[in-house]
Amino acid sequence: MNEERKIEVEELTEAPPAPPKARVDDAVLEESGRAKDYLAGFLQPAAPPAQGEIGGDLYERVIDALKEIYDPEIPVNIYDLGLIYGVDIADDAHVTVTMTLTTPHCPVAESMPGEIELRVGSVPGVGLADVNLVWDPPWDPQKMSDEAKLELGML
Repeated sequence: MNEERKIEVEELTEAPPAPPKARVDDAVLEESGRAKDYLAGFLQPAAPPAQGEIGGDLYERVIDALKEIYDPEIPVNIYDLGLIYGVDIADDAHVTVTMTLTTPHCPVAESMPGEIELRVGSVPGVGLADVNLVWDPPWDPQKMSDEAKLELGML
């Protein structure tokens, strides 16, 4: 066990040959009948989002309208503050905004939902607008966007 171990080093005078590359043309058809180039057509362009889906035109206009509403005590819009928990658009252009406020004792707790209904209801293409004011989960500063945190000096 106390024998000395010697490591032998062999120096190559030329580089070893590169391994052969796999080619689709060399592939054998499987019994399933799947074509050799089974990835053909795999990357198709995504279909544009529907009118009321996230990324859709109506959805983006509703978000833009929400970004025009500011909290009277904080110089940041309610969307970037993280007060908007969800925007749902039904097939008949019925928009439901789920939101919260910074605190249940907020001075605009009675007027803010009405203002949001008016602003969202005035967006072209919106049939009816409703606001659901929820307190669970409670709002906290972590829900703010990075832009809002930067504006308030929190970043």
